[in-house]
Amino acid sequence: RLERYCHAIGRTLGLSAKEMDELSLLALLHDIGKVGVNPNILKKPGPLTPAEWDEMKRHPEIGYRIAQATPELAAVAELILTHHERWDGEGYPRKLKGEEIPLACRILSAVDAYDAMTNDRAYRRAMTVGQAVEELERNAGKQFDPRTAGLLVEMIKEENKLA
Repeated sequence: RLERYCHAIGRTLGLSAKEMDELSLLALLHDIGKVGVNPNILKKPGPLTPAEWDEMKRHPEIGYRIAQATPELAAVAELILTHHERWDGEGYPRKLKGEEIPLACRILSAVDAYDAMTNDRAYRRAMTVGQAVEELERNAGKQFDPRTAGLLVEMIKEENKLA
């Protein structure tokens, strides 16, 4: 699901074949570090405690180490590490801001959020496509790169015949 939207945005932005390959690997492996997070936290139906949230926020660093140790994945290790950074600098683990965040991560951020919003989770029911689009628009320039979020919103609206 993620790769389709990531590739559509990547094509629109004119990414190279190498960048598209990295984007595919990132879409597939960005959460690989969750293998090091307690499964009870991952499946918890309610809000996380501060300690549980701290453990969950370790997954990009765990994923980074896994990718660094695997020659075939080393090229995307840095992307895995930075996939939870936010446009406004309030993400983790490095608090990168704006264009300091790799473009592939800025693309994935909006796409992954849309996917998460429109699918049921242990802790909440899925939003409608319209609600998810509103959330993307509301957070463009805060959580999300306004350009990549805007491209995703355009695609979703066109695909779902939304005004």
